[in-house]
Amino acid sequence: MKPAEIRALNEEQLEERLQELHAEWRDLRFQEAVGKLSATSRTRQIRKDIARIHTIRGERALEATTRASA
Repeated sequence: MKPAEIRALNEEQLEERLQELHAEWRDLRFQEAVGKLSATSRTRQIRKDIARIHTIRGERALEATTRASA
């Protein structure tokens, strides 16, 4: 996912997407453990998407606290 796509989502959609990514990541780690993983690059892509979502959520939280204190 691109950052612009993530920013277009509301908080509920972000949480849902984050849960989906964590579930997919868990499944891929399991596949890797049993030697059945075929899409090795997908693991890295999922980790980066999770990090992007957390970063954007942090930006939103910081923006909200900045607005509240101003």
